[in-house]
Amino acid sequence: MAKFFPFQFHITDDCDQRCIHCYIFSEENDKPIITMDYEDIVKIFNNCIDMCERLDRKPFFTITGGDPILHPDFWKVLEFLRTRKIPFGILGNPFHLDDEVCRRLASYGCRFYQLSLDGLEETHDYFRKKGSFEITLSKIEPLKKAGIHANIMTTVSKTNIDEIPGIIEKIVEYGADLFTFARYCPTSLEKSAQMTPMEYRELLDICFKLYEKLDGCGTNFSLKDHLWTLYLYENGLFKIPQNLDDDVIYDGCNCANGHLTILPSGDVYACRRMESKVGNGLTESIYDIFTGENMNYYRQYEKFEKCSKCELLRFCRGCPAVSYGYTHDSYSPDPQCWKEV
Repeated sequence: MAKFFPFQFHITDDCDQRCIHCYIFSEENDKPIITMDYEDIVKIFNNCIDMCERLDRKPFFTITGGDPILHPDFWKVLEFLRTRKIPFGILGNPFHLDDEVCRRLASYGCRFYQLSLDGLEETHDYFRKKGSFEITLSKIEPLKKAGIHANIMTTVSKTNIDEIPGIIEKIVEYGADLFTFARYCPTSLEKSAQMTPMEYRELLDICFKLYEKLDGCGTNFSLKDHLWTLYLYENGLFKIPQNLDDDVIYDGCNCANGHLTILPSGDVYACRRMESKVGNGLTESIYDIFTGENMNYYRQYEKFEKCSKCELLRFCRGCPAVSYGYTHDSYSPDPQCWKEV
């Protein structure tokens, strides 16, 4: 059976919030809002489908924005996916969700709806807007009632690192289906939110022990950050398989390997979390983009300044986007990696 190829598709920049750490509005609050026309969305879908057919893969779309529900043709977009039996999930805000909307999302085949919590109430509302914390928690139940996985994502930085255990306990209390966190990627070389390597390792240790304690609670915990591989390796919970092909990348960061992001302009990014435009899906073949020279720039694994010397190169590589955020060089050492090589 063909494997899935995930696309993150931003169909609009329109959003109810102006989050402090948002990639779209973090520095240009007067940035023009781009919304892709429905006809162009269909063109992108078909371009992605063509790529997957040529690679013997199946497409999986994560529809996002901005807040994708604010797109004027949002339901029409979902109808396209339902008609072609293409699986999808949504990354969005909580503000337009109610029982009826959740049931409708489920009827179109929505697999999951990812919401964000970036701290306990005071911190989260500071990052996003007043009342957002309680509204977000309140939407877990209607999503679950409709049969949609209610996923919670946290962006972690020095600002909220001490609140992560409290977030975990809160979302378990409310019955979220999945929890994960990723690190903050700065957009302007600022370092005020930068965690030290040992601060971050301590967070992983605290969270892992909490995950073990909460095993069987009904919430799954995703080890999304690739530095989890290093943590598990050091604790004997991950072992490098024997007799592997030296030229194959087996796991770790999906940038340029098994993921693409498309923006409302049609621009294709190797990774949305850093400046990494590799083409435009409205004017070029996405297959050609994925297999082309611009994408190959992100596949030069020997250029990883630190990871290339590490035995975990083919399984980890930390987060190049975080590295880029602090240095504008995605091949520079991951600033939270504590391993000496």
